[in-house]
Amino acid sequence: MSRMIKWKAALGVVGLFLASAVAAGDVVSAAGIAGDGTVPCSDAIQRLIDANPNREIFFPDGTYLLDKPICTPAHPEKSVALRLSTYAKFKAAPGWTSAEAMVRLGGIHPANNIWLPGSWYWLKGGIIDGSGVAKGVSIDGGRETLVADCSMKGVLVGLHIKRGANSGSSDSDIRNVNIVGNNATNSIGVLIDGYDNTLANMRIYAVRRGVVVNSGGNCLRDIHPLVAMKKDKGFYGSTIGFEINAGHNWMDFCYSDQFCTGFKFGPRGGGVLDKCFCYWYLSKPGMRHVGFSSVGKFNAKVQSPTVVFRDNGSTNCLIEVGAPDGKGYIKDADCGNINDPRDVSAQYRKE
Repeated sequence: MSRMIKWKAALGVVGLFLASAVAAGDVVSAAGIAGDGTVPCSDAIQRLIDANPNREIFFPDGTYLLDKPICTPAHPEKSVALRLSTYAKFKAAPGWTSAEAMVRLGGIHPANNIWLPGSWYWLKGGIIDGSGVAKGVSIDGGRETLVADCSMKGVLVGLHIKRGANSGSSDSDIRNVNIVGNNATNSIGVLIDGYDNTLANMRIYAVRRGVVVNSGGNCLRDIHPLVAMKKDKGFYGSTIGFEINAGHNWMDFCYSDQFCTGFKFGPRGGGVLDKCFCYWYLSKPGMRHVGFSSVGKFNAKVQSPTVVFRDNGSTNCLIEVGAPDGKGYIKDADCGNINDPRDVSAQYRKE
């Protein structure tokens, strides 16, 4: 038998194996849906989701135009997992008008059940392109939802974790997600309304507010939002890296990059911040930079932060508060060039 015939025989066996794997129901392919970027295909994708409960649906390379949100079921017996190839793209179609996200995980068939198989479902891979107007991904319901290994481009809100089914608890896990916003005045990288989530290894760019946390029980690790200074639309003074409006949150090496205010705490905001970082690569006279700002009392526990202020005419404040006598502290801070008379960091230093 010649070498060429042997190779053809081997490839035939491989092809037969792959065909049988698909036929056996391991993965459902969306290859039959138009991915040429010209035909809206939300309805076709939704039909595929509805017809394949408890299946992984794979989207090969291509551009899939969404003219309305697609929704996955939250109920374990109907849930699906969405996997996009690295270069597969969900793109908001021209004329997008929905106020909901392009992809709504757990957006239909609500459930609060972790006993049944299928309670863990996910979105992995690919690109979510908001075309400069749409919101990217939302976690609407269910529990144990995963979003991983994907990027979002031109989105108004990158990821929205809504209040979950378990008394508000979402129990979702987010990792390796990069977000580029649309730099609008109401743009947000990550919005967290549900409780008890973990987020790790994220990069966020071109948003007015990097991460907004309105709930407790969240763990954030290695989250890095960055302001798009070259595309400033006049609202730089109100940009915030992390806005924390609830207590009982944990943050580890969260990095506010060039935002006017690094970390801002609402009246009930607080938590534990460990090895967090504020950095300004650009500053000039007239700019004001704040490391940690509290609308009311300062109740955060800030440990080993690094805050790099520039000494070139900007006004620099490590801690500002709206009310005295907070229970928080800052410990082992690496910071210099503080020159704002409103700074009260000396009152909260714990060495």
